[in-house]
Amino acid sequence: MAHLSESAVVKISEICQRYADENTPLMMILSDIQNEYGYIPLEVQELVSEKTGISVAEIYGVVTFYSFFSLKPKGKYVIGCCLGTACYVKGAGQVFDKFSEVLGIKGGETTEDGLFTLDALRCIGACGIAPAVSINGKVYPKVKVSDVPEIVASYRNA
Repeated sequence: MAHLSESAVVKISEICQRYADENTPLMMILSDIQNEYGYIPLEVQELVSEKTGISVAEIYGVVTFYSFFSLKPKGKYVIGCCLGTACYVKGAGQVFDKFSEVLGIKGGETTEDGLFTLDALRCIGACGIAPAVSINGKVYPKVKVSDVPEIVASYRNA
C-alpha cells in the first residue's frame, strides 16, 4: 500500500464516511482500516485526516499508542508473547528471546518471507496459564523455551 491505489482510496473513504455521525470516530475508523489492510501507514493516516478533519498528529498518536495498530505490514502469523508480570516471572522473557533467536528477528519485526511477526504484549489476561503466547488469536499456555522450535515449525509446515 506504499502508494494508495484508487480502490484503496475509495475503500478508506467509505470507512471514514461510515462513522461520520459518530462523536469520536477515530478508533472505529482505524480499527476497520487495520482489519482491511493489516496496517496503517502514514499515507493512509493523511487520507483519514483529510476525510475527517482530525489532525495527522492525533491519528499518528493513536496508531502508535495502541499495540493492535501497526505502521508496517505484519506477517501471516503474528506471535505475541505476553510479558506482563505473571508471565514474565514465569519465564516469558526467555520464551520471547527464543522466538527471536529461532525466527532471526527482534520484537516488532517481520521475517523476510513475510510469514512471522514477533510482538511483545503486555498482560493478555491469561495469568493462570503463564507464560502465555498468542498466535493469530490462538493462546498457547505454559510455554517453555523448549516448546518454541516446535511451535514455529508447526506454522512453517502448515
